[in-house]
Amino acid sequence: MSTSQSTINNPASLGRVAVLMGGRSAEREISLMSGQAVLAGLRRKGVDAYAFDPAERGLFELKADGCARVFIALHGRYGEDGTVQGALEIMEIPYTGSGVMASALCIDKLRTKLIWRSMDIPTPKHVILTAATDWARAVRELGLPLIVKPAHEGSSIGITKVTSLEKLEPAYELAAKCDTLVIAEEFVAGSELTGAFLADRALPLIRIEAPQGNYDYHNKYFTDDTKYHCPCGLPPSREQALQAVIMRAVDALGCYGWGRADLILREDGQPFLLEMNTSPGMTGHSLVPMAARAAGIEFDDLVLRILGMTHVG
Repeated sequence: MSTSQSTINNPASLGRVAVLMGGRSAEREISLMSGQAVLAGLRRKGVDAYAFDPAERGLFELKADGCARVFIALHGRYGEDGTVQGALEIMEIPYTGSGVMASALCIDKLRTKLIWRSMDIPTPKHVILTAATDWARAVRELGLPLIVKPAHEGSSIGITKVTSLEKLEPAYELAAKCDTLVIAEEFVAGSELTGAFLADRALPLIRIEAPQGNYDYHNKYFTDDTKYHCPCGLPPSREQALQAVIMRAVDALGCYGWGRADLILREDGQPFLLEMNTSPGMTGHSLVPMAARAAGIEFDDLVLRILGMTHVG
């Protein structure tokens, strides 16, 4: 069950829309910011939208609210990992974004990488870390610096750039506080890019220039020091080639509707995909609205288009 694109021109036909925001993940703060922006945009378009926080209300209350469909503005676990998607499918309430399987795969950075590697989509080398890991061997395999990250967190939560062997175990311990699955990833030097997609279309790439090259939680959401370049500065043919790689990565994971891939472009022109976001941020510093605007799609039209692709299963 899906909503056709024709209904975008008639917001009243969409019925009552719950914007899911907040939730129980470590990204709750950002989700609330995203959700409020989405809610305001939908209301400006004439949609009968309201806020719904699954951390404060049970999802079963959506039916009692007369909810006709859901815009998912949750980030991280319990919202972007297939759990909410599965519950909505059981209740037969259409929702935005990827389905259960793709959401579960994309929240898991390890499984995402395994699928990409199996399809020859370039992604940095990695090893799984545990308390019993031979730290020196991990460094020999990946080199220094390397990146340690929780496999199921976003917004750079729990991530450390490790520059020496003695810093690897503390970095693992930090990540392990966030997640039971921790990976170390080869550090790839180059330009940081992000590529959003909307339906079957890749949006213009954005090049990110963070202070000291550190695109962390603070520099993502709470500073104006990070610079975003869109157009990204690449020759059109090169940008189109990277967009094609991103859409291959989208298809490999079975993503639907909208999302965003993050990648590094090495100086020799080789791209390395880092992760796929199935419910990206929609805050004032967020990248999907920026890319959409470069493609001629303003924020309110963007959220309405995304809502126009709601589905069940």
